[in-house]
Amino acid sequence: MKDFEQYRHKGYIPFIGIECHVQLKTKTKLFSSVSNDARNAEPNTLVSHICFGLPGALPVLNKEAVNLAAKASYALNVEPQFFSKFDRKHYFYPDLPKGYQITQFDEPIIVGGYVQLPDGSRRIQITRAHMEEDAGKSTHPTGQEYSLVDLNRAGTPLLEIVSEADMHNSLEAKAYAKELYLIMRYAGVSDGDLYHGNMRFDVNVSVTKDPKVLGVRTETKNLNSFKSVERAVDYEIHRQIELIEKEGSVMQETRGWDDSKQKTFAQRSKEEAHDYRYFPEPDLPPVELDKKQLEQIKNSMPVMPDELRNRLSVAGITTATIETLVGELDAARLMLEVINAKTGKPAVRRVANWLSTDIQGMVSDNLLSWNDIKLTVENLLQLNDLVEGSKVNSSSAKKILNILAKEGGDALTIAKERDLIQSLTNEQLEDIIKQVILENKAAAEDVKNGEAKAIGFLVGQVMKATNGKANPGFVNGFIKKQLS
Repeated sequence: MKDFEQYRHKGYIPFIGIECHVQLKTKTKLFSSVSNDARNAEPNTLVSHICFGLPGALPVLNKEAVNLAAKASYALNVEPQFFSKFDRKHYFYPDLPKGYQITQFDEPIIVGGYVQLPDGSRRIQITRAHMEEDAGKSTHPTGQEYSLVDLNRAGTPLLEIVSEADMHNSLEAKAYAKELYLIMRYAGVSDGDLYHGNMRFDVNVSVTKDPKVLGVRTETKNLNSFKSVERAVDYEIHRQIELIEKEGSVMQETRGWDDSKQKTFAQRSKEEAHDYRYFPEPDLPPVELDKKQLEQIKNSMPVMPDELRNRLSVAGITTATIETLVGELDAARLMLEVINAKTGKPAVRRVANWLSTDIQGMVSDNLLSWNDIKLTVENLLQLNDLVEGSKVNSSSAKKILNILAKEGGDALTIAKERDLIQSLTNEQLEDIIKQVILENKAAAEDVKNGEAKAIGFLVGQVMKATNGKANPGFVNGFIKKQLS
């Protein structure tokens, strides 16, 4: 259980803001025609004159990156800026050969917007979001006196989304990070692959006793999981309070996160804007967006997580199930197709249950990944029709679902091939139930005496006698009727 009360009792209020670097889903880099996918490439093979910072190399802006930034703006509930520009941000590090990063300083492409937390309790305001190029990657081999630089990542298009310091505990920070991740994936702005660094979070934390005067903040950089966001925020809150209590102040600095030790560590003193000597990028014209193009982007925006939650909620699906479905993009897309098919709320609830329990269970057990699942809206709805028409029972439906998920195909064909169609008439089934009751008199007496387990036993015997083809609900009801 979170110990938020510990610092509340001392009168401290945490203020948390998050900067998120989102890798844009383009085929090529931000200012050159080199491939943007460096996941499986050998070091320094996806490079250009721009990446190396060679004299005379001129950047050319990737139009698709601009379109994706505009998409992100609409996903964040705000119109993109019609005019924005690029600037040079100067700093010296081995993985930045040019000696400066091309970014957007005072006129970014997105100003304002918000992210609604999933529980509806808060809107986290967005300060701004700007396009920029990524730097390369430095690695430091253990025990060696040298470092290695890989420039494959240099020039990758990023959108840095900066929130207001609107969060006040680690759970809100984690919820915001996860919701922003879902929004960027739903909008098609980014793959959101946290393992490969498609989204990286920098958390800014300060604590104060006067909500009108913010405390000195620290920035913990390059967090690549929601759990690390939560734990880094918790650690910083308690570390800063202890410092203030013991030493009276906190140093403004940049910190890193040590996942093995579950603690932050100092990296360097925090720079201010003037330290970077920003000035307008002379080799790139300003970005001026076309109104017709923006209208097309706006009209093509897909359903966002919050809208899908509302649609699933209208169908009577529980909050826990909704969050499971919304959290998996492939499951969410299937559910949206089911809803759009207008099959009715019972069908939506049944498919939601299959996806959130049976299929998610297979994924959790590493039997399948969502990318490999061969379910379609057509075979799911056909399976639903078989269940609603009492052609197959719930147990058989799960067997068919398992096959559909692994192999695809046609639900009815699978049911026939596996002899799972319920072929017994109600009269035939009633005769079988009566026979089972006669053969299990002790259990029948227990049912009469109110033993719930005994009904389950008799239902099981009937299912065994019918090779699993009986409808358990019908069997249960008829047993109760016979023994009441």
